[in-house]
Order: sequence, then structure tokens, then C-alpha cells
Amino acid sequence: MVFRRMLGALGVGGPSVDTVLLSPHTYPGGLVAGQVELTGGGQDVEIEHIILGLVAGMETEGGEGAAAGEFHRTAVSGPLRLPAGRQLSVPFELELPWQAPITAVYGRPLHGLVMGVRTEVSIARAVDKGDLDPILVNPLPVQLRILDAFAELEFGFKGADLERGRIAGVPRSLPFHQEIAYSAAPRYAHAVGEVELTFVTTPHAVEVILEFDKRGGVLSGGPGGFGRFTVGHACADTTDWTRQVDAWVQRTVEQRQGRGGFRDEG
Repeated sequence: MVFRRMLGALGVGGPSVDTVLLSPHTYPGGLVAGQVELTGGGQDVEIEHIILGLVAGMETEGGEGAAAGEFHRTAVSGPLRLPAGRQLSVPFELELPWQAPITAVYGRPLHGLVMGVRTEVSIARAVDKGDLDPILVNPLPVQLRILDAFAELEFGFKGADLERGRIAGVPRSLPFHQEIAYSAAPRYAHAVGEVELTFVTTPHAVEVILEFDKRGGVLSGGPGGFGRFTVGHACADTTDWTRQVDAWVQRTVEQRQGRGGFRDEG
């Protein structure tokens, strides 16, 4: 936070907390480091715990709007005494899940995606949850190369959001998945209206999920397309990603009349 917040557990004259991030920039599987700075109030207090939570805005079921939800928690301190008028600094390193959503590309925030760290301090059995300290989750190298390839192929970025729930048949560790939406590139506009890209990331690889709507909407009669492909992190700098992504799109379009998806190990 950029200001010091009074903890509500003890009212006026109580302690205050300030969470300071060393940098807001991180990446899936990376760290957010900083310190929780505590300043004692008019009396000694016993802090029961300090917990950091990752919070993101997610689309609710039925598309009725976004709601903030916590999806990851880490304890950075157990019981400790905060003397009156004294200052304590509790350093932390918060590890992001590998499937954390991307909220920035080349350091620039993606419009509409809000994600951050919230500090929870428990005093006298009362829990005080602070404001959100925003963080920027940048793509891993292989994710960035794929995003660049979509731009090179002239797919038009439309937006990104987080959808509650799971994609059928795709293992997930979080209660939501990210969808990055593109309008079709001119060469595919006759067959595809929109492409939704989802990354499912592990320490070793990234599963790339492409979902296409059909050209012409629900009354046109044909099904959408769905493709699944797996690439290792080590492939980031050894692959022609424009050619690879174009091949994925072609393959998905060609099989859009079939049922389900397919998988290509790479």
C-alpha cells in the first residue's frame, strides 16, 4: 500500500500496518517479495498471525459481473508481540501458483484485469483485511512468444478476463481459468469469429487451449472449434512461434466439424 492503515481490531489508538512490495512485477511461478511494516499504538498487542492472500476479480457464473475472490494464501508470521509505539518489519516472499493469470504484457496492464496482494492481520481474535496492493503478472517466455505470434498473425486483441469454473477435461489448480480473447485474423475471418486463448501452466510445460466460435453465430449451424497443445518451457527460444501458432489455428479450423479437441505434444 502507499499509505499506512490503522488496524480496526483495537479502534482508535491501535496499531497500524503498511505492506510494501519490492516490485509489483512478477510471473507465473515467480515470487512477490516485500515486508509488512507494523507500528504499535497506545498499548502492547499480541498479533496472532499475518497472512497474505492473492485476490483477483473473476466473472461470476452467468456473466452477471465481476467479483473479487481470494485464490491463494500464505502465512508470513505466527504469533508475535507488538510493543506500544514500536516498529516491526516482517519480510516475506509470496510464491505465485504456476497457473496464475497474466495481468500485464511487456509491463503494461491488461485492461479490466485486477489482481493483488491483501494483508490479513489477526489481533484479539479479530481479523483485519487490508486494501489490495496491485501486482502485475507478466507472461513466461513461452507464453509471451505465443502472444506475440497471435499479434504477428493479425489476430486482434479484444480483452481478457477470469472465468469461474473449469474447462472439461483440463486439470486445474485454481477455481478459475483465464480467457484471452481475439477477433479472427483476416485470413480466417470466413470461418472464425473469435478465438479464446487459455494457458494451463506447470513447472515443466504450458498447455495451450484454443476455443473458436463459429462464423455467423448460433444460427449458422456449425460447431465451434477446440484445440489443445502442449509445449515445454525449453521451447521458448527454439521454435518459430508464428508458424507454430498458425499451424494450430489451421488444424483447429479443419477439425471444427468434429467433436471435442485434440492434443499435440511438443
